[in-house]
Amino acid sequence: MLACGNGGAAAGAQHFAAAFVGRFERDRPELAALALTTDSALLTMAGHEPDTRQVFARQVRALGQAGDVLLVLSASGNDANLVEAVSSAHEREMTVLALTGRTGGQIAGLLRETDVHIAVSHDRAARIQEVHLLALHCLCDGVDAQLLGEQETNA
Repeated sequence: MLACGNGGAAAGAQHFAAAFVGRFERDRPELAALALTTDSALLTMAGHEPDTRQVFARQVRALGQAGDVLLVLSASGNDANLVEAVSSAHEREMTVLALTGRTGGQIAGLLRETDVHIAVSHDRAARIQEVHLLALHCLCDGVDAQLLGEQETNA
C-alpha cells in the first residue's frame, strides 16, 4: 500500500500507513504500507525539478508493483501531483483507492472500474477530511476483521 495526499491529507496518508505497519486497534502482523509524503529529501528535491507534479508519481513508479494499491486523499480531486500519481499507478497495474470531495475532480475521471472511489458529498475541506479519517479507520477495521476475524465486544 502506497499512500499520498497534500496538507492535511498528507497527515491522513501517514496515519493510515502507520496503522497498517504498526497496528490499528488490535495486535496483528505488520502490513506493508508507505506514506509517500514523509521523505523530506524527495519532497524538497521536487523544487529543483522542472515539473513538481511528479513528486509522488516518481515514487509510485519506483516502488509500486502490479497488484499493489495506491491510496490517494484529496478534497478537490484536482491536485496535479496526485493526478500524476494515479496515472503512474495505472501504468504499474496498481489499484487506486481515492478518497475525495463531492465530485472527485480530475482524479474521478481517471479511475478505472477496478478502482475504488469514496467521495464525500461536501465542499468544505475540513468536513471532507473528517469523513476521510472515519473512512480510513473503517478500512483499517475491515482489514483487521478480514485477517483476524470479528472482534468480540463486551456488553
